[in-house]
Formats: sequence, structure tokens, C-alpha cells
Amino acid sequence: MNPESVPAMLLATFSPLKNWVEQSNSNWNVLIVGGVVLIFIALSIVLTFRFKIGKVDERTNEIYLKSSYLLLCVVVLCDLIFPKEYMWQIFFLFKYSLAILVSGIYLAIRYMKDFSN
Repeated sequence: MNPESVPAMLLATFSPLKNWVEQSNSNWNVLIVGGVVLIFIALSIVLTFRFKIGKVDERTNEIYLKSSYLLLCVVVLCDLIFPKEYMWQIFFLFKYSLAILVSGIYLAIRYMKDFSN
């Protein structure tokens, strides 16, 4: 597999989504609303569990740093995967909503693990 074939494979992966979105404005709106709903859900999860875990101290500082690290890793991974030639606004929305969701899921898992006694 040569390096030039990887971007072509990624473009081919997202081309059915591009074709579906270009069929009508309703499909475009469904994708946008889905991304906005996902980002609101992700933000509510993050804010809820940050409030439940508490203020920054020696214990929570490690949790918050790991959560931020996971957020950064997902942003970088999505930058590598999502195409930049078309629909970049939609992929920008989904990139950050997925990153915030992963961070929130990590906070939820740590909260359940630490406080489930």
C-alpha cells in the first residue's frame, strides 16, 4: 500500500455520505442537526461529570488532564481521518462533538469507578 492510496481510500469511504447529503437539503439539515444534538449531549455529559467530580485538587487534576489528553487525541485522529476537500464544516462539527463525547465518557467511567463504593 503506497502513501498516495490512503487519502484516496478515505475519500472513497466518505463519498457515499457526500452523495447522500447532496441529494437534498433535508439530508444536509439532518446531518447538521445530528451534529448539533451530539455536541449538546457531549457537553452536558462533560459538564455534569466535571461538576460531580469536584474542584481541582491532587486527585481530580490527574482525571481532568487525562480527559483533556483524550480530547486532544480524538481531535488529531479525526484530523487525519476526515476529508478536507468537501463538507469540512460538517466534519469540523463532528470532530469536536466526538472529541468532547470521548472526554465525557472517560469522566463518566472514572466517576463510576471512583464513587461506586
